Amino acid sequence: MNNRAESGPSSDVITLAGVEKRFGDFVAVDDVSFSIAEGEFFSMLGPSGCGKTTTLRMIAGFEVPTSGQIRLRDADVSRVPPHKRNVNTVFQHYALFPHMTILENVAYGPRSRRTKRVEAERRATEMLELVQLGEFAARKPNQLSGGQQQRVALARALVNLPEALLLDEPLGALDLKLRQYMQLELKRIQREVGITFVYVTHDQEEALTMSDRIAVMNRSKVEQIGTPVEIYERPVSVFVASFIGQANMVSAVSAGRDGEGHVVQAMGSVVPAVGHGDLGTGALTLMIRPERVRLTRSSPAETAPEGSVVATITSMVFQGPVIRVAARPADGSELVAHLPPDAASTMPQPGDEVWCSWDRDSALLLPGSPPTG
Repeated sequence: MNNRAESGPSSDVITLAGVEKRFGDFVAVDDVSFSIAEGEFFSMLGPSGCGKTTTLRMIAGFEVPTSGQIRLRDADVSRVPPHKRNVNTVFQHYALFPHMTILENVAYGPRSRRTKRVEAERRATEMLELVQLGEFAARKPNQLSGGQQQRVALARALVNLPEALLLDEPLGALDLKLRQYMQLELKRIQREVGITFVYVTHDQEEALTMSDRIAVMNRSKVEQIGTPVEIYERPVSVFVASFIGQANMVSAVSAGRDGEGHVVQAMGSVVPAVGHGDLGTGALTLMIRPERVRLTRSSPAETAPEGSVVATITSMVFQGPVIRVAARPADGSELVAHLPPDAASTMPQPGDEVWCSWDRDSALLLPGSPPTG
């Protein structure tokens, strides 16, 4: 799972070992174990109620685990209060002091630790320059935009150089374009300061854009931990495959093995696929990303091992960077392809019959049934 739970203390800042959190009979976090390395941008991604925010709150010290252990460096901090942990948290609501200037807001952390005013303001000024707000030092929070206020909150959290910065959906209140800009800004800032960032989000684009590794959570458990490429290209479960990006997910029945790969019955045809780990003996799902599907008017050339089905185009939708083409194979399922806009003039139209094909490595076999709805 690439969770590095057994990594040495020299590189890991945060370690969770068998952590569980119960609220009465409700299990919010169930047997979670992973380690986060020094200087890593680590995201916890999942739908509402999956346990990601509760996990972050336990790392911060706002919640105490029911069982298991949380370590900061080599120290067990499972029951250490927040103010005695060398971590800081940035929430969606920045809670800046409205009566203070931006410089005074950022200098508040060092001043609260009895740092001399001149030194505190020097460090605050350096941090404001890092987040590109040096020219706004004399302004009050209500004179800044939402994105600028968010950067002030970051500077205030980073000025004391914590072991890790914990971020609980801090971009949720921003509009789409500003949110996309701040994703890149957060990654830039994190690289420059070199501090471990632990980020909670339900937005897959945020996680893929910023993270070194992602923990995908579902129903109180971690389903997979990996790099953005690993999570996207090689999901280990139907949930991860459907939650990360867009994917064709169709029922499949095993038809045997073909060398190191699999052969399955799916979409009314027999097609090759790849599978990793234990697929079990129950239902199977074939996953193919839409950008991996090719459309041709004639049968694809028999070169490298590939899968293909005949289907009828049912719809075409222009979506800016791609054209979404939906086609119906013989079994009545749906197969979606994402094609570049410049293909519009030559591609078949709704009602036309086409060949849909893909490379063997693009067809991933997963245990379980396809999602419904």
